[in-house]
Amino acid sequence: MSAELLNLIGPAAFLRLAETFGGRRLFVPVSADGTQLTKALGRETTERLIKRYGRSYLRVPLARVHRARHYRDAGLSNGEIAHRLGMTETGVDKIFARMSEKPQKGARQLTLFS
Repeated sequence: MSAELLNLIGPAAFLRLAETFGGRRLFVPVSADGTQLTKALGRETTERLIKRYGRSYLRVPLARVHRARHYRDAGLSNGEIAHRLGMTETGVDKIFARMSEKPQKGARQLTLFS
């Protein structure tokens, strides 16, 4: 679901969606007029969500990995990131450790002549 939402509304709007509504079931209305969603995300983004999910509930992910990466890129410390994500610094350390452990595409393949 996270990847689908990210592709649909873009990284900045996805971040705002997760920060504002993360962890909740959110009803997506049929009109963007005067909704909480429009206030948080803007009309254009809300209309994209309505087109795809209108009249249904959307389970908004916490998107902790995406948010942690964004906060680190913005220069926040692990303590500040932990506070924003509602978790411990150890948990944030683990998120970043898992990110660096992922092999790069093709990294598992050995070169023939090295």
